[in-house]
Amino acid sequence: MNVRYKKLVLVTFLLIGFTSGSFAQNQLSWPTITQQNKPWTRWWWEGSAVDTTNLKWMLKEYQKVGLGGLEITPIYGIKGEESKFINFLSPKWMDMLGFTLTEAKKLDLGIDMAQASGWPFGGPWVKDEDASKYVAHQIYTLNEGEKLKEPIFFQQKTLLRTVGDRTTIDKLVEPIAANPNMQGYAFDQVRYPKILKAETLMAYSEEGETLDLTNKIGADGLLNWVAPKGKWTLYALFEGMHGKMVERAGPGGEGYAIDHFSLSATNNYLNFFDKAFKGYDLSYLRAFFNDSYEVDDAQGEANWTPNFLAEFKTRRGYDIRNELPALLGFSKDQDRATRVLTDYRQTVSDLLLENYTKAWHKWSKGNGKLIRNQAHGSPANILDLYAATDIPEAEGDDVLRIKFASSAAHVTGKPLSSSESATWENDHFLTRLGDVKKKMDLFLLGGINHTFYHGSNYTPQDAKWPGWLFYAAVHFTPNNSFWGDFKALNNYVAHSQSFLQAGKPDNDVLVYLPIYDSYANRGNTLLVHYDGIEKGFRGTGLDKTANDLYDKGYAFDFISDTQIMNTSAANGKIKTADVNYQTILVPAAMYMPVATLQKLVKLAESGATISFLNFLPKDVPGLANLDQNRLAFKALIAQLNFKTEGNFQVAKVGNGSILLANDLNNLLSAAKVAPESMKEMNLNNIRRAVDGGKYYFIVNEGTEMINGWVPLSTKAKSVALFDPMTEKKGYAAIRQTAKGTEVYLQLDKLESCILQTYDNVENAASYAYVGAANEGNQISGTWKVNFISGGPVLPKALEMQSLKSWTESGADYANFAGTASYTQTFKRPKGKATAYLLDLGKVEETVKVKLNGVEIAILMGPNYKVEIQKSQLKRKNTLELLVSNSMANRISWMDKTNQNYKIFYNINMSSRLPENRGADGLFTAKNWTVKPSGLLGPVQITPLTYINPK
Repeated sequence: MNVRYKKLVLVTFLLIGFTSGSFAQNQLSWPTITQQNKPWTRWWWEGSAVDTTNLKWMLKEYQKVGLGGLEITPIYGIKGEESKFINFLSPKWMDMLGFTLTEAKKLDLGIDMAQASGWPFGGPWVKDEDASKYVAHQIYTLNEGEKLKEPIFFQQKTLLRTVGDRTTIDKLVEPIAANPNMQGYAFDQVRYPKILKAETLMAYSEEGETLDLTNKIGADGLLNWVAPKGKWTLYALFEGMHGKMVERAGPGGEGYAIDHFSLSATNNYLNFFDKAFKGYDLSYLRAFFNDSYEVDDAQGEANWTPNFLAEFKTRRGYDIRNELPALLGFSKDQDRATRVLTDYRQTVSDLLLENYTKAWHKWSKGNGKLIRNQAHGSPANILDLYAATDIPEAEGDDVLRIKFASSAAHVTGKPLSSSESATWENDHFLTRLGDVKKKMDLFLLGGINHTFYHGSNYTPQDAKWPGWLFYAAVHFTPNNSFWGDFKALNNYVAHSQSFLQAGKPDNDVLVYLPIYDSYANRGNTLLVHYDGIEKGFRGTGLDKTANDLYDKGYAFDFISDTQIMNTSAANGKIKTADVNYQTILVPAAMYMPVATLQKLVKLAESGATISFLNFLPKDVPGLANLDQNRLAFKALIAQLNFKTEGNFQVAKVGNGSILLANDLNNLLSAAKVAPESMKEMNLNNIRRAVDGGKYYFIVNEGTEMINGWVPLSTKAKSVALFDPMTEKKGYAAIRQTAKGTEVYLQLDKLESCILQTYDNVENAASYAYVGAANEGNQISGTWKVNFISGGPVLPKALEMQSLKSWTESGADYANFAGTASYTQTFKRPKGKATAYLLDLGKVEETVKVKLNGVEIAILMGPNYKVEIQKSQLKRKNTLELLVSNSMANRISWMDKTNQNYKIFYNINMSSRLPENRGADGLFTAKNWTVKPSGLLGPVQITPLTYINPK
């Protein structure tokens, strides 16, 4: 463990002369690392311009750095490589896939495959009837005796958005996929000018009468109807092509996105894969992947499907055509308008779940494969979409967003939840491995246990530096200077995931997702696209409650109405799949289906504790069966006889209870739920339950070192302590308190550890806690610096009396990206010590540490320290530090000297940060100043001694 030592604290401990041989560390072992434990990566096939020689080389490179698998995603191509392009799913493409599967199996690398060339699902084989749709409306008014003079048509406006070359709609043919230069144009959204006929025409009188006039519209669009007595308002609905194209599509994958609400569209799309796969052995392929919904990161909404009216009537029990003023927000009865809108949104959610997600899952299972799905961004209850997935996948920087995917996995008993990781840690070429490690910790803390980097490009070995790139950072490629040190990060993630893929989730609280409150909030569009808390729940009671829970250290998952229906209660616990929770917490929900409330009451009757924050639900959602549902709802509420007990209220129901309080802490205390109080020390954690104990993954998210006793919310007879970065391990020092067990930890900022607690097995403390025995000695003298790999040229060797950035030594050094070797000799410090701390000071950016010719560590920051055993030091020692900087200085030099490396179709290439955008709005490093590089020091070695915290 790389630790910071505070001498004034440590001298109070008894110094004992342990030697490394006296520890019982041989009683502990790390879990065997499997392919699934290791991190995987998205593997961009640009233009699918792959060949067997380079596929074989790249697979070996990925294996060498410790990756466990790859997800193949064909993507846009490289300019100048058109002759090598392979159309997605063509026989040649399938041959390359088959070769990859064969070679990957030899190397024990797993393979998944994105089920589109780009995202979302779509392609040139998607016909207009299967493409995404939108609904438009027009309103007409007539008085008694009047006849509509204008034809009932809707002029669909032209919409043409390209990412690449520009063109005009009149130069395009239909279907869109038939046009040449599809890679050059990189179409994002296309709507041809169309005159749309009305799908439905409904008339509403001021007296409440409703008439269906659809069949009275002639072929010329004229309405053959004279308004009877009264004033009439006519609503016409028109179905149009939304026009969303597959985003970032590669050759053979360009076309319209599918209609996700249509079962026939999904099946027709998947049938194309059946034909392409016929005759090929795909047995080694593990899973198919969908990269988020993302239909609506375009103009307008995909909010309709051809069979919607019939689907709505079947699912909701009434004809929405009779409620168009309410649906569209023109009804004077606001409650009715809210209920109709809620039913519309619920129907869309049902269709997306059943006609796309479940249909895709059924097809994949029939082919013997899993599915990984990014449900976020969908106009649906994403907890249910994730739950219909074998491996729910999250992305982003917000841990609560991440927890939507992991919660669905936990609640439904799925062993894995994955993440699209490190998509945009910084701008291009600036991200450090230490930055990526920090993001990996966030995902692990959020419940993710199967990470995918975003991403790695297929790059021919002879491609000019920096090789083939993707528009999003980070670039996990052999051309990146950190590639030689990448294995250290991957080993860390593999060790962490080997624990976090084992056992079961051990969270206490199920937080009800008040989806109907969100459905009832009209907003500016017909649909809401859900993405964690940010989109759909920001500013709500759920927002505040979830953040409070996380900030206070409570262990929780989210749960949907559908998932609640599958729970049971026994021994005072709430069981979902094979996981037990202490309570379901309802965070100030206004609307709740009567079936959900009935289930909660039933759980309480069976001995469970149900907790309501602030107030009980006020009403049922939706219009269907409203009177009947309200009566049942009110009867359930009326039977709850609350009594005040201290700072909360309780209603006894059967063998259990329903709690109500205004304070979260009071409410959960009454439910016998305690937080992990280590959160007050800026220690974040996630727990998993295993036979005979628990696993804790803990990260110090504070700015100060933790060097002391840390409370656990569980009792343990003994605790094993593992450092997933350094592989140091041993039984920890522990002590018992009234609240639980405390364990002694030494964790520097952003450092992590894994604890394994044992309920009944006692082991003596053996972890090698260390403290400073004497003041540190600076390693000084002449540093010999040799540049061993990188470019654009290898600078001449240097000698440094005092450490400084190598970029200060001239132009060749300032423009260099790569690795330099720093060599120095030093004598073993005088005095007795059982170990030593080597502190390298400041390093830009990663460093491989060799002592006397033996590699002892790879350090990636923010702390560049390594513990050295006494046996590793000689009287006189040679220290070699292989320091690698980022790609930034070389890229900046290329931009300043107008060397073109941005050779990509489609988006070529975007910048995350506005200050790195040129006049064309795209990425440039032309204005960068030179980034410090190399070993900056000072380098110190400090004698240590082992301490006994007891």
